[in-house]
Amino acid sequence: MALVEIAPPAFDVFVDLRYATADNLTGKPIYRRANCYLHRHAAERLLRATQLAAPLGYKLYIFDAYRPPAAQWALWNHLPNPDFIADPRRGSPHGRGVAVDLTLATPDGQRLDMGTGFDAITPLSYHADTAVSPEAQRNRLLLLGIMSAAGFDFYSKEWWHYQLFQSRTYPLIDDGAMAPSMM
Repeated sequence: MALVEIAPPAFDVFVDLRYATADNLTGKPIYRRANCYLHRHAAERLLRATQLAAPLGYKLYIFDAYRPPAAQWALWNHLPNPDFIADPRRGSPHGRGVAVDLTLATPDGQRLDMGTGFDAITPLSYHADTAVSPEAQRNRLLLLGIMSAAGFDFYSKEWWHYQLFQSRTYPLIDDGAMAPSMM
């Protein structure tokens, strides 16, 4: 199964794959290569989301997309919390290439305030948490509206996570099938 690379100029987005850096919940890089991929169906919807965000003066800022199963195990081994990390025995929508973690940014790359950072393992990360500022609540709702209008479903406990509906109907994609491997 071919994955589509998500990168400019085909996609007018910022890509900052956090699991290719130490700036993630494990504190160390998980990916060897920082290439962003999505299943063709998810890539089509992401392109639509970029088109919806642009006239509003925003760009999408991507933290993660396709995640190899080995990376899912690394996250689970670090923090086996099923509220925030999908159990790798079941597989993750990321491992199917049909999920994306992202935020909104201004055209110069300034990320909007969402009340918490990416991968904040706290109830403050829930979409509907009202303990974050009204500005962060508005920004979350704006992101939710754009992504929903583009055809994505959301995960209620992570304001940054969006996936295709019926994501579990897509097969897991082994990183070994990719050349070169992300891991």
